[in-house]
Amino acid sequence: MSVLIGYARVSKADGSQSLDLQRDALIAAGVDASRIYEDRASGRKDARPGLQECLRALQPGNTLVIWKLDRLGRDLKHLINTVDDLRERDIGFRVLAGYGASIDTTTHNGRLFFGVFAVLAEYERELIAERTKAGLAAARARGRKGGRPRKMSRKTIEAAQALLRLPNETAQGVADHLNISTATLYSYLNGDGSLKEEGAKVMESPNQSEHLTSDRSKRVRRSRHL
Repeated sequence: MSVLIGYARVSKADGSQSLDLQRDALIAAGVDASRIYEDRASGRKDARPGLQECLRALQPGNTLVIWKLDRLGRDLKHLINTVDDLRERDIGFRVLAGYGASIDTTTHNGRLFFGVFAVLAEYERELIAERTKAGLAAARARGRKGGRPRKMSRKTIEAAQALLRLPNETAQGVADHLNISTATLYSYLNGDGSLKEEGAKVMESPNQSEHLTSDRSKRVRRSRHL
């Protein structure tokens, strides 16, 4: 029998919203209370350590159970990629209420849902890869080559993952497209596009761009004082 793993989330961490309704629904659906992971955070911006821990705990043959579809994804793109990742890892997915209440990929009809999300995920990856290649080609045409950065941002990692999943694409080719070294690429990602520890840190950081901007500003101010 499939092991059920539950995930619940409310948007506010100030105690004004309760997880009890979601927790009760998950338990009623057969999820053991000790296997429910929780977050009190906004879906779009805040880091969600509970979700990351939940996804790491899921094993092939397990089923992820959530109350409503909007509890899982930050946005449609994140939802599509998360669900497609579950499919690739042979993990079931079940939604108990709301618009996605008919989703249960442990059933024959429910597995059709995974097929739809797989197509959407592949389409999204191809769009990212196409935009990345076009943007880099335009930049090179204008002579903006620059040095190879030693760090990868969230957007660069997402683009690299999309490129690595394309048929016949190599790590060297991806590194060349993104103007980074293969050593930098492998510092953040495995050869199949899955995240390494450094990559996971970047993807889980909610304010990475702010930190990078702040660091650059500090360096500029220091240089002006020298």
